[in-house]
Amino acid sequence: MEVSRVENLPPPPGVISSIKAGFDTIATHITAILLPLLLNLFLWLGPRLRMDALFDLVKGDAVQIWKNGGVSAEDIQRVLTWYNATIPNLNLFWLLRTLPIGISSLLLPQQTSLTPLGNPSNLQVNAINLLGWMFLLTLIGWVGGGLYFRSVAWITTVNKDDQRMSISQAIVQTMLISIFWSILLMAIGVPVFLVLALVLQFSPFIANLLVLFVSLASMWVIVPLFFWPHGVFLKKQNVITSIISSVQMTRFTLPTSSMFVLAVFLLTFGLNFLWSIPPEDSWMTFIGILGHSFVATALLAGSFIYYRDMNNWLQTVIDKLRPNSVISKK
Repeated sequence: MEVSRVENLPPPPGVISSIKAGFDTIATHITAILLPLLLNLFLWLGPRLRMDALFDLVKGDAVQIWKNGGVSAEDIQRVLTWYNATIPNLNLFWLLRTLPIGISSLLLPQQTSLTPLGNPSNLQVNAINLLGWMFLLTLIGWVGGGLYFRSVAWITTVNKDDQRMSISQAIVQTMLISIFWSILLMAIGVPVFLVLALVLQFSPFIANLLVLFVSLASMWVIVPLFFWPHGVFLKKQNVITSIISSVQMTRFTLPTSSMFVLAVFLLTFGLNFLWSIPPEDSWMTFIGILGHSFVATALLAGSFIYYRDMNNWLQTVIDKLRPNSVISKK
């Protein structure tokens, strides 16, 4: 009898079916892509917020300090080459894309090029307002991210009669998750990076093995963090309850959930190369931005659907097996 009960359990939600359901949902609620579309258009056609002028002011002093410290000319030139290739292309408005909750955006590679509207205006930060700009942009990103996740989560909700999460609650929980997420990543990432750097000094082979081990073990951390916000926006849980719920789901569904997270990352990063093919001074870039906004929102909707269906499936399994355990104990 126990074997028949196990065999009659419903199959768990599939990775492909959840992603397909996300695309179907956004196709019927196309206005959900509005926030990422507007953010992408702003990052493409809007002004650039630079900090290369600030770096240029201190570059000479930094080079002199390196020379006095005994840094070789080759290493100094390597750093300057990286600086000339990277810093002028940085746009601090990218901070509007916050993690893990934020409005999805497409990072166009050449932010110094012309746009179809001409040469974009450049704003420069200084030592006085740099931190202010970073705080303001991060705060706006949190607010926008909370609203974005709230809207996508709502359209994936089956029972529309349930009370919708309030805007203030969505923003507050977004801030708390983002802060705790940053602290947790630093607490895990900094020690791991230091250990890898130390091992690399003694044996590159052992360091490569350690990187492989860390990559495999990281799924136990990445998957729960990936689904951390979902309990907040779908079940209106608080930050602590949501991460506990995510860890519990991952504990029983790690292989399938890992495949889902991997599929989302591969689709996101793979298609980002496609969206970035047109030059930024061509209106064809708008097609890439439109495609990115739709696919990113569809994948987010698919993750909410997967989380919802997987938790429902786990509850069904528990309910079907609970009477079994009681009988076996007797």
